Amino acid sequence: MLLVKEFTFDAAHNLTKYHGKCERLHGHTYKMAVTVEGAPDDEGMIIDFADLGDIVDKEIVSKFDHSYLNDIIPQPTAENIARYAFTSLDGVIGGRNRVLRSVRIWETAGSSVIFDRGDLQGLKSSEGVSD
Repeated sequence: MLLVKEFTFDAAHNLTKYHGKCERLHGHTYKMAVTVEGAPDDEGMIIDFADLGDIVDKEIVSKFDHSYLNDIIPQPTAENIARYAFTSLDGVIGGRNRVLRSVRIWETAGSSVIFDRGDLQGLKSSEGVSD
């Protein structure tokens, strides 16, 4: 079963390795969806929505909201923001009956990227890290 909770944050960034209008300082109202996969526990929940909200607010939203993302992520593309959020949340959200499945970041209403658990394995392989 999949459980999804959405968040928003406002942040500024510029893409220093990109040549085009996004290399200039600008901002977005980002939308983020965190998807957790698992089996409901004895209370019938994968994770309490309030608990998930508290975790994501502490680990991601409080750091990103009204910030200059380049201070946190060197090249803050939507792809790198999603990867950062996933890797930051991965060890915190997991439990006996659940696992972080994906983080989706919308930079605009029609443009988004999904970092999925499978991408984490690919990231480990490309960095020469093994389990």
